[in-house]
Amino acid sequence: MHDFAARALHLLDPEDAHRASILGLKLGLGPTDHAPDDPILATTLAGIALPSPVGLAAGFDKNAEAPDAMLRAGFGFVECGTVTPLPQAGNPRPRLFRLSEDRAVINRMGFNNAGLDAFAANLAARRHKGVVGANIGANKDSDDRVGDYVTGLRRLWGRASYFTVNISSPNTPGLRALQTKAALEDLLGRLDEARRALKAEGGDCPVFLKVAPDLEDGEVETIVETVAAFGLQGIIVSNTTVSRPDTLRSAQRAETGGLSGPPLMSLSTQVLARFHAANSHGLTLIGAGGIATGADALAKIRAGAAAVQFYSAMVFEGPGMVVRVKRDLAARLRAEGFTSVAEAVGAR
Repeated sequence: MHDFAARALHLLDPEDAHRASILGLKLGLGPTDHAPDDPILATTLAGIALPSPVGLAAGFDKNAEAPDAMLRAGFGFVECGTVTPLPQAGNPRPRLFRLSEDRAVINRMGFNNAGLDAFAANLAARRHKGVVGANIGANKDSDDRVGDYVTGLRRLWGRASYFTVNISSPNTPGLRALQTKAALEDLLGRLDEARRALKAEGGDCPVFLKVAPDLEDGEVETIVETVAAFGLQGIIVSNTTVSRPDTLRSAQRAETGGLSGPPLMSLSTQVLARFHAANSHGLTLIGAGGIATGADALAKIRAGAAAVQFYSAMVFEGPGMVVRVKRDLAARLRAEGFTSVAEAVGAR
């Protein structure tokens, strides 16, 4: 029923359909996965216990309005955001496009969100105990973008299960420049200083860096070394891509923005494998980009991911797909002789 409703939303503009989905979830109209997760899926993510490694990627719930609803739907963990210190409208509409022939999405949203205060209030109002991460970013017109990340970390400290530092969206001009060595050292250095002060007051939680799939030779190794040097727990690979595979068939394939969905699967998994090969520091990797099946999830895990995330596939498959992905993943793990998710990580 919920999958049928998701398909019916295709009669609406993509962004209107997305907003309707969030409102429906807030009203309790979302699906509920009543079955306990298969024990083979139980794992840990940088020390956080998860019932399964299948998570919801950032971008779906930008303001942390419905994380508990998505946990009830069956996700092992949920990442909300990207949130910026001040509310911002984002880029002009239209800015979200369904590539139906390719089961893909292009977006140029531009970090539209209600700001940290609304995000923090929504996290404070949660009733569920599941794992919810906060994906933090910078305002487009900020005079100190690095300071915006520090502000996000401080404002949400103690409310989120983990943090993701998003420097890889292609839709905020200049943001991806923070992936260069000097800029990344400045960003992570200031975040490390703020985190040390917060830890001294009590408590800690993991911090991840989210990177683009569009990286040049040598950038993967530089990012790994810098992330490890400043004490982050891991890296999410990857955000959307600005590249356009020749296989795209949709008339909207030339729209500006980040491409997600199955056409991103191969590229993002290849980049994930590069990060795994460069990771001699025990960093935790999370695989994102193009996942639509249990086979896709296992491919990411084999490439080095301790957990996976998806979002775009739900546009076409509906929210019930998370249960199908989990069941398929559990069956494939057993069929390939693994006894746990951890055992399959990096076994490409």
